[in-house]
Amino acid sequence: MRRLSLALAATALVATAGIAATRSGDDQGQRDLAKALAGHVEGKAVECIDPKMVDGPQIIDHTALLYRRAGTIYKAKIIGPCPSLEEGNTVINDIYGGQLCRNDKFRLLAPGEHIPSAYCRLGGFTEYKPVKK
Repeated sequence: MRRLSLALAATALVATAGIAATRSGDDQGQRDLAKALAGHVEGKAVECIDPKMVDGPQIIDHTALLYRRAGTIYKAKIIGPCPSLEEGNTVINDIYGGQLCRNDKFRLLAPGEHIPSAYCRLGGFTEYKPVKK
């Protein structure tokens, strides 16, 4: 009985640590996103962007990619989980028709690796314009 109690306590401790780490990562991602979007106001939803006209992407946590063009920021949501979406990884976009669009696929390449991750998908883009002073 004592062994079962210890096993349950250890399992609960590991689960709690995992949840805390996830929340901590989520909090950091939210802070990074807020910092990147500071001084900008949310605009319209955009289906596609021209990859030749934007800088980026900047990876924000496991949830978004940010592209920049002349002060405007385009936030691309990610469809579904994309565990390889981490700062420092290189984004490899599959571009069809010359634009990055909602539902397009991309992969990530970690530094020092030769094989890219599994595919992830882009959600729609949201435009963030600089606040007029």
